[in-house]
Amino acid sequence: MATAATTKAGRRPTLLLLRHLTSSPSSLSAAPPLTLGHALPEPDPDFSHPHHHHAPATTTTTPHASLALQLDDHRQLFGSVPASKLLHASLVLQVAASEHLVDLGTRAMTSRLMDVEPFRRMVYGVVRRTFYEHFCAGETPSAARERVREVNRAGLRAMLDFAVEYTADNDACDRNLEGFLDTVDCAVSLPPSSVSFVVVKITAITPLSLLQRISDLLRWQQVAKPSSSFHLPWHNPETSIPIFSKSTPLYHTSTQPPHLTPQELQDLHLARTRLHKLCLRCSQSGLPLTVDAEDTNLQPAIDFFTYTAAIEHNTSHTPVVYNTIQAYLKDAKERLVLATRAADEMGIAMGIKLVRGAYMSSERKLASELGVESPVHDTIGETHACYDDCAGYMIDRVGSGSDGLVLASHNAESGTLAARKAREIGVGKGKGRVEFAQLYGMAESLSMGLKDAGFRVSKYMPFGPIEVVMPYLIRRAEENRGMLSTSAIDRELMRKELKRRVKAAVFGTSKGQE
Repeated sequence: MATAATTKAGRRPTLLLLRHLTSSPSSLSAAPPLTLGHALPEPDPDFSHPHHHHAPATTTTTPHASLALQLDDHRQLFGSVPASKLLHASLVLQVAASEHLVDLGTRAMTSRLMDVEPFRRMVYGVVRRTFYEHFCAGETPSAARERVREVNRAGLRAMLDFAVEYTADNDACDRNLEGFLDTVDCAVSLPPSSVSFVVVKITAITPLSLLQRISDLLRWQQVAKPSSSFHLPWHNPETSIPIFSKSTPLYHTSTQPPHLTPQELQDLHLARTRLHKLCLRCSQSGLPLTVDAEDTNLQPAIDFFTYTAAIEHNTSHTPVVYNTIQAYLKDAKERLVLATRAADEMGIAMGIKLVRGAYMSSERKLASELGVESPVHDTIGETHACYDDCAGYMIDRVGSGSDGLVLASHNAESGTLAARKAREIGVGKGKGRVEFAQLYGMAESLSMGLKDAGFRVSKYMPFGPIEVVMPYLIRRAEENRGMLSTSAIDRELMRKELKRRVKAAVFGTSKGQE
């Protein structure tokens, strides 16, 4: 997901002082992220499907909501939230914004002490009652379903993510596929429009070593051009969606890699079959599938799988498969333009999720070690400009064609710009496939402001057993420090609302109106 800084995913923060600042241990363990407002999402005609047999959801959303984003009304935003949940959320976000505490917690959770059972139980217990409760939707599809209903009552939708990460063998990939298929079934069991997207990580259904091998071979093919005898099944550079541009970094592969072995070819077939099954289930269920991005070492293989699936499944006027473009990369706009133009030539709809990006620290570190230019924009301003440029380009396409766009961002300026442009060309709620998205437990003011302005808004909701989700939380903490610091707006609004309630309790209702 996107962030207000140049990061999208990171690792997990630490949280030890929260217990002493909340009312009781039970209030911690039972305090899910905030449920804001009471409006239900309206059915989405763009994503409706005959396999959904539920009655349409009702809505209290006004059909002509104002374009102005109201981001500072703490009473409207948090007035219906119980004080215990409000305090819990404020404290979690406060700790998450502290880089020193993040560093301390990350070191603890990646240390050898995690192999010691008492220490691991203690860490899991603290994480479960704080960050896991705040940023995750539960351990099972059933628990996630209840959290989705809470989000729906706020007038928002859910992007459901079974948050399993990297895998090393086919058995684990098969188990993970079942988890993703169960996620689709969970989404279908809810009323129409409750869930906007199902999320998948190719790294969860394909062995990591195979993705590295495919990326190396694709990069070498790009360098060698006609002199390369390399061939991937289902991939013809002349009839495929491009995954490289002239400025795409290729330094990860400095020598010609060996061809895929028979076993690797078999693994490639199994991986593609898994993705096809998931895409087919999503298509039959009327649910788009978004593929998360990875670092540049693996991204060529991710794009290879995603665009191959898009060519096969995005044949109607509604895209089923969405790829993710990370705007903090210098080649982001070039690759986006090349991919969408190729899709036009093939007559398929293009689905894009636009984020600012993940893995900034690791990308810059590797480039520095190799003595090459970093693939990441040099300044945050350049990343913002690239994001807004890509967003404007895709909004224009959505307004005049059949593409779909998810604008995943916690940046209020980008949200306002995109909302204004979308409204100017007639793309809004129920018209044109544009969805705004923020992380579950983050950027509540922006989510509600966009919703109140009349746009479809989703919360990115990871779920799964805590030991499965732990790598996701660690990545969030390590890579998303800039994003977590942008929670200052929500924290300030929460403090104002808590202060108002204290005044109302001490001095009476009239004193608590401000």
